[in-house]
Amino acid sequence: MSLADLRKDYSLAGLVEKDLARDPFRQFDKWFQEAQGAKIPEPNAMVVATATREGRPSTRTVLLKGIDGRGFVFYTNYESRKGREIEANARVSLLFPWIAIERQIIVEGTVTKVSREESAAYFHSRPQASQIGAWASQQSAVIGSRALLEQAFKAAEKKYAGSEIPMPPQWGGYRVNPETVEFWQGRRSRLHDRLRYRREANGDWTIERLSP
Repeated sequence: MSLADLRKDYSLAGLVEKDLARDPFRQFDKWFQEAQGAKIPEPNAMVVATATREGRPSTRTVLLKGIDGRGFVFYTNYESRKGREIEANARVSLLFPWIAIERQIIVEGTVTKVSREESAAYFHSRPQASQIGAWASQQSAVIGSRALLEQAFKAAEKKYAGSEIPMPPQWGGYRVNPETVEFWQGRRSRLHDRLRYRREANGDWTIERLSP
């Protein structure tokens, strides 16, 4: 079968303006609960797109770990590739690809670091092995072998045995403050519904339909 033959006509649902919540955070919560109800694997998995100051892009999948009226939160190593790119260029995009229910959510906005207190609270809620891994991994750095990574993990495990594991200074959270949030619903004949919330200068949200 060729790639051209891999075609599906979307028909599960539609999306009209009258059905939308007043702000994108409430609408996200509604769709997120429906994604959970549909048993989407890891519905909080999102593709995070960043770019260098010169505009060279990169993407990766991370997990959403918080959302409120201030934005979307995820955690990482600040010295990773995405951390370095965010430091140089705070504009990012998030994509939630819920293909099984023929939906996507696309967020565009700017990033700020969450407080050290908020980061520490989340860090200490993680499994102990994940906390140790944050010390063992120099995320995005070239490494000679898997064995070296495992040795670093064992060394950190031994160092913090029997004590609370401190949060690494280079580790923490980012909050994406959205400027636009697009809700995409697949429709027949590729005439998809695309409804976008756009934040005005006064903080209000305008809803606009985009052509598919």
